[in-house]
Amino acid sequence: MSEKRIRVLVAKPGLDGHDRGAKVIAQALRDGGMEVVYTGLRQTPEQIVSAALQEDVDVVGMSILSGAHATLFPEVVNLLREKGAGDILVVGGGIIPDEDVPALKEAGVAEIFGPGTPLANVVNYIKEKVN
Repeated sequence: MSEKRIRVLVAKPGLDGHDRGAKVIAQALRDGGMEVVYTGLRQTPEQIVSAALQEDVDVVGMSILSGAHATLFPEVVNLLREKGAGDILVVGGGIIPDEDVPALKEAGVAEIFGPGTPLANVVNYIKEKVN
């Protein structure tokens, strides 16, 4: 009997127009045996949460370079909670100053992966937390 594959939604919130990192992460997660849904660029928190619910994902991973992480990441977490999906693991990455990480974690973002994080660390973290 095969075990259920982890489903991950990779999203680019806000006005950020650069998605190379998100695509690299998506491929690493696929290579790690996960099912990945990529939302594309310039997604609102509402669109991200709607997609997460429609796709029945275990994880929402957001990548941001625009500096709006302090607003957009917690908004996604709060909307998931409001929709009864607070059990979905939320992680983030991109250009996020170290001093902003504690507030994001306090807001419900489980982990932040910065530039240079080995891809295997991201894959292993998600597998550990979801299984």
